[in-house]
Amino acid sequence: MNAATDDWLLRLNAVAYAEPDRCASLLEKLGPEGLAASGDADWAAAAHVGAERAARWRREALSFDVDAERRRCEALGIRLLARGRPDYPELLAVVPDAPLALYVRGELRDSASVAVVGSRAPTAYGRRVARRLGAELARRGVTVVSGLARGIDAESHEAALTAGGATWAVLGSGLDQIYPPENRDLAGRIPDEGGALVSEYPLRARPRRDSFPRRNRIIAGLSWATVLVEGTGGSGSLQTAQKAAEYGREVLAVPGPVDSPLSEAPHRLLRDGARLAAGAADVLAVLPAGAGLRPAARPRAAACGEGEEARVLRLLGGDSLSLDELGRMTGLDTPRLSTIMFGLELKDLVCAVPGQRYAKKTL
Repeated sequence: MNAATDDWLLRLNAVAYAEPDRCASLLEKLGPEGLAASGDADWAAAAHVGAERAARWRREALSFDVDAERRRCEALGIRLLARGRPDYPELLAVVPDAPLALYVRGELRDSASVAVVGSRAPTAYGRRVARRLGAELARRGVTVVSGLARGIDAESHEAALTAGGATWAVLGSGLDQIYPPENRDLAGRIPDEGGALVSEYPLRARPRRDSFPRRNRIIAGLSWATVLVEGTGGSGSLQTAQKAAEYGREVLAVPGPVDSPLSEAPHRLLRDGARLAAGAADVLAVLPAGAGLRPAARPRAAACGEGEEARVLRLLGGDSLSLDELGRMTGLDTPRLSTIMFGLELKDLVCAVPGQRYAKKTL
């Protein structure tokens, strides 16, 4: 490949919702010089699309300012990875509809990578499971992949970071248009702590309803396995899992209460042959031997300072206690204590034991 080819990959990648394979066919058949010199009819013939569609693609591609985009990427610390180049992720490169280009802030290091996806409005159970999965996988060196959305996505990203691991967030907007806005701080932490933000969309592309299904295929393509925690029958997380199955990747689902609408997607997957994920061990078992499992980069914290977490740890001592017992001893209400215990679990300082009790882990 040469610079002209890379420029045209970026131009074609910027065409709104064009199929990557059709665009790649355009570049292969016409070449950089031919694309610049050819008219709408030539584009239509090379891409096997109608004249009106080809005219729109040609107009959008020619109007895209590649030089300005590259300058803006450099200013923001964002790398551009073109399909076919050595630095393009190998696991994604082999899927049939891989993006022509990726915008990456951070590092896409070779590692075991697992997608944890689910509802934007999960139950407390779903949040708890996502946190536990994200933390346990991260502590084993697995990179947790998700979509930065509200709910299960954000929980799994947060858990991976808290556990000292890496996480990749694949956006349905440009990297200069972080969405949703309440996750901007989380998005800023991810590349700073060894992970990456990823998008196929130009920097200033705003999120659109139809951009998220396209985003979901990248989540599946970057991952050795996809785990669905909660979701309805029409959820995007179910689409992600179905894409993973289409790509020949492992698909797992967390069972939920039979009377919960958010159990519909995982239970459908389980009926269709997905593996059951009751914990991180089930996920780790399906990863290939060469997936690169290793301990998390940062060791477990040995102390929690002098706040509420430290108080709880001191009370636990060598005994296990229930939330009710901890509540009587600390004066904290159950919701607050639940949050504290989740945080301590993610830091690998306490563990749940039978009888809905918690015990302090020994270093």
